[in-house]
Amino acid sequence: MACQAPPPEIGTHWSVRTLAAELGVSPDLVHDVLSAEDIKPHRFRYWKSSKDPEFEPKMLAIVGLYLRPPENALVLSIDEKTSIQALDRTQPLLPLKPHLIERRSFEYKRNGTTSLLAALDVHSGQVKGECIAKNNSDAFIRFLRKQLRTHSNVELHVVVDNGSSHTSKKTRAWIAKQKRLHVYYTPTHASWLNQIEIWFGILSRRIIRRGVFTSTTELIHRIITFIEQYNETAEPFEWTYSGKPLVA
Repeated sequence: MACQAPPPEIGTHWSVRTLAAELGVSPDLVHDVLSAEDIKPHRFRYWKSSKDPEFEPKMLAIVGLYLRPPENALVLSIDEKTSIQALDRTQPLLPLKPHLIERRSFEYKRNGTTSLLAALDVHSGQVKGECIAKNNSDAFIRFLRKQLRTHSNVELHVVVDNGSSHTSKKTRAWIAKQKRLHVYYTPTHASWLNQIEIWFGILSRRIIRRGVFTSTTELIHRIITFIEQYNETAEPFEWTYSGKPLVA
C-alpha cells in the first residue's frame, strides 16, 4: 500500500501516521516495516530521459574516453556554472554548538553574481577554472584556446553539453579549424555524462550553498582558492556507469 498513491483526501503521498490509520496498526509498526524494506514515501526525485536519436553513439564515445582514452591525449570535461550569487546575510550567523545546529538569518542581501568556466582533467582529477563576466561564445573560445596553449604537446579531447556558447556557429567554425581539438557533445538532456557536473556539485556543497559573501570579489576569491586547494589532493572520479539503460 505504501508504494501506491493514497486517496486524494489523504494527500499526495503516505506518511507513517496516515498509513497506520488506514491500516489500523500502530505508527511504530509502519515505521519499522518501511525502514526494513527501505521504502520512503516522503521522498521523491526528478528525472528526465534523453530522446536524442544519437544517444547511444554519443554516450559510448564519451564513456570510451573515460575508460580507454586515446594515446597522447588529454580528456577534459568542460562546462559553465552560471549565475552564482554572492549572498550576504542581514544578521550575523549563530554558530554551531552542542545540541544546536548552525542558525542563520532568513533574510539575505544580493551582492551580484559571477559565472565559473571550468575544465576537469578526467584522468588526474585536476581542475582549472576562471570566473567570467559573460557566458558566451567568445569566453568559451578564449578558454579553449588557453587549454590548447597550456597543453601544446597532446591531442585535446573535450566533453561539453549542448549549451548555446558550445554549439553556436561561431564556436563550431572556430573548433573546425583546430587540428588538435576534438569536441564531444553529450546527448540532449544527458549532461550527467559530463564529469565536471560532479565537481560542480562538490563546489556547491562545500563553498557556495552555505557561503556568506559581501561582494562578488570575495565570492570569486573563495572559488579560485577552493580550486587551488582542491587540486592539492585531487583524484579522478571512478566512472561506474556501464552503458546499460537506467532502471526505472
